[in-house]
Parts: sequence; C-alpha cells; structure tokens
Amino acid sequence: MHQLKHNNQLSPKAPHSSSSSTAAAAKTMLERVLSSRRYGPHSSDDPPPSSSSTSPEGHAISSFVSADESKTKPPNLSSLASNYISRMSHSSFHCVIFGLLLFVLALIASLMYHSRSLVCISRFDPKSRVGFFGIDGLESDFAALGVPWCRSKHGKTVDWTSKDLVKALEEFIPIYETRPIKNNMYGMGFDHSFGLWFMARWLKPDLMVESGAFKGHSTWVLRQAMPETRIISLSPRHPEKYLKKGPAYVDENCTYFAGKDFVDFGSVDWKSVMSQYGITDLSRVLVFFDDHQNELKRIKQALDAGFQHLVFEDNYDTGTGDHYSLRQICDQSYIRGGGHSCFRDSDEARIRSKRKKFWEKAVDIDELCGQNEAWWGVRGWMRDNFNHSNKPISYEEHFQNSRFIESILDLYWELPPVAGPSLTHQTRYDPARVTNPIVEDGRYGLFQRLGLSKLDNSVFNGYTQMVYLQISEQP
Repeated sequence: MHQLKHNNQLSPKAPHSSSSSTAAAAKTMLERVLSSRRYGPHSSDDPPPSSSSTSPEGHAISSFVSADESKTKPPNLSSLASNYISRMSHSSFHCVIFGLLLFVLALIASLMYHSRSLVCISRFDPKSRVGFFGIDGLESDFAALGVPWCRSKHGKTVDWTSKDLVKALEEFIPIYETRPIKNNMYGMGFDHSFGLWFMARWLKPDLMVESGAFKGHSTWVLRQAMPETRIISLSPRHPEKYLKKGPAYVDENCTYFAGKDFVDFGSVDWKSVMSQYGITDLSRVLVFFDDHQNELKRIKQALDAGFQHLVFEDNYDTGTGDHYSLRQICDQSYIRGGGHSCFRDSDEARIRSKRKKFWEKAVDIDELCGQNEAWWGVRGWMRDNFNHSNKPISYEEHFQNSRFIESILDLYWELPPVAGPSLTHQTRYDPARVTNPIVEDGRYGLFQRLGLSKLDNSVFNGYTQMVYLQISEQP
C-alpha cells in the first residue's frame, strides 16, 4: 500500500518530464527546418533525429514541417495544369467583360448615328434645340390640345390603313417631283397634294369636280391620280392667265367654267351637267373644294345636288382661317377634344401661350376668344368668301350647325400630316391640334427611304387639316 501510494505521488511528475523532452525535440526540429530552408538539405554529417520525434507531438511537428516544405518543392504536372486553367479562366472573364463593353459602346454609337435627333436638330436653330431638350410648349405633343372629330351617323370609317398611306407615299414622291409648278406659293403643298392624289386614286370616280383651281396644281394632281377621268374645273380666273407670269397647268381633258365663263358651284345646274356627261350615279363623282367659301354653305349645296363624296382642302382650325370650316363647326364641348374656356389662368391658356412662341398657326387665348368670351368660329364670327363676307354667329346657332352636320354625315376623315415636324422642319401648324402623322417623329430611316428627305422643307408648310367626308340625306 505504501509503495502504491508512493507511486501515485510520483506519477503526476512523469508527464512533466515527457513534455519537457517533447518540447526540446520540437525546438530542435524547427531549428533544423529553418536551417534547411536557408541553406539547403542536411548533410550526411548531421546527427539523426532524436528518438523523441516519434512521439505524437513529434508527428504533429513533422506534419507541419512537411506542409511548409511543400511550398518550396517544384509543382508536379497536375498542379501546373490546374494553375494554368485557373489563370486562363480568370483571363477569359476579363475578355468577356471587355467584349461586352465594346458591344455596348458600338450599340450606343449606332443609336446616336441613326437617331433622328442628331439628324434633325440643328445646333444653329435655337427653336429646334429647345424642342429637343423638352422645354414645355415646343414639343410636338400631337393632339395635346384636342382634335375635334365630326361625328358620323353610324361611326363609319375609311377603308384604307396607315400601311396603305405609307405605301402610296413611296409611289407619289417621284410623281410629285415632276410637278409643273415647283413653287406653288399660296397653293397646296406636299401634304395636301398627296392626300388629294391618294383619295382620288383610291375612290376611282367616273367624274371629278374642283371648285377653285388657282394656277392648276390641283388639276394636275387629279390628272396624275386618274389619267383618263374627265374633270370639271370652276375658277374665277382661268389658270392659263397665270402662264404669262410663270408656270401653270391647263388640262386638255378638262371642262373649265372659268374666267368669262365662270359659274359659282352653287349656281351650276348640276342635273343638266351630269346628263351631258352621262353620269347617272352621283356616288361616282368626287367633288374637291379649294375655294375658301363657308363649308357649311358648300355642304348644303352639294347635298342639294346629290353629291356624296367631298374633299375640303382648307379645313381651318378654330380661331384661324378665312372661312367657316368643318373643323370649326364640330369644335363643340360635347365632342371629345372640342370646346374651349376663355379663362386666362387655365391650363389651356398657359399651354397655348407657350406654344404660340414656336408654331406660327398656334392660337393663344386672346386670339381665340372674342367679345363676351365667344371662341367658336373665329372669335364668334362666321367667315366666308376669303374673309370678305363675315357675320357674327351665336353659340346656339353654332351648336345647331354641328347637329345638322352630324345628321347628314356618313364618314369624316382628316388627312394626317405626312411626317412629324422634327423630320420636315415645319413650324407652321401646331401639332397639339393635329392627329399623329403618317411618318412619326423619330422614324428618320423611313422618312429617308420613302424619299421625303429629298424634298425642300418649304413644301411641308401648307398643312391645314384637309378633310374627306361622305354625306347623304337624312332618312
């Protein structure tokens, strides 16, 4: 028992002795490792490792040393391959990023090159620059101030589509370039020339009647649309009179009621004339008005004669023009896009005031509203005969005129502008009172492909909402 007790008292010291020996061995081993890393491998004269290195602690130190020595060993083939693939993957990632950046830059450059803004906005044109940067009052904003559209009896619409118009534009432009009157000042510009040509060709009438020929440009347009169809032209002055001063057009297959033989449209015995031409179906006749007369008066005269297909060249907006127009008649508060307020602090007044600075035909509140806040017609007046015969009109009468038009109207269609103002550079009509153009702003590629970019900008400044309508007696 005493011996066992003695042994038990000594046993705690045994680990202490072993631990000291192991620590000494570890220290010796580390010194050798460091010496080996500095001066190379051991020589054959180096003493062998201590027997204490076989202890568990010695194995741990040996593993640490082996791991440390592996960093200085030449890598094997598998390590080289692994490192190469890793480096290549890292390099490929940078190549992909660089390629994407190049693609984005190329895309931006392409968009900038084809952008209509860069093509259409001149840095020397302050109006265009202000519009490009979006200052209120200059942006196109088609129909922003409303477009009063006359309501037909049954909601009938035209048969043609925007695609038909685009296709026809491409065909008409080369024809238009052959026009005999290159500078048709005070006459039809490109937009209305195209509209008249397109509608005449689409409808294919057996007879065409025009009231107001001027120098003969509209007669020429009708002839291009229908080469063999007969034309009757009514005009106070014969187009041949203009030949003495410059270009004009006189058609060989046209009957002129002009000059000394002039007869006003409302005074013609149309029943007798139709009989002479062998026309029994008046729905096969197209009547074109460019005579600056009260359109309500002309519609009633055409209705009495039995005509159904009418085109008015100058369909002036409310507050503008030299005659009472369909656009003015249908500008009513109960019609979407119609009606106005003469309140000078209203949103409409503010917008109109700003737009007046940039669009020649824009109308501000002071121009729109006359005495007693009369805004209908032109400041409460019904204009007629080139603004030579005017009379005041009450709102009640103006309202009844609209109701009458609706009772006989089968179809109403306003020709849209051929292209947006950023493409044509027109500054005349205010887009805020106009429907979207055939070639919208931003589509410079289409504008150029159709050949519109070859035309002089001045030919686009004559747009006044040309309108086509079908009428019939009340049932």
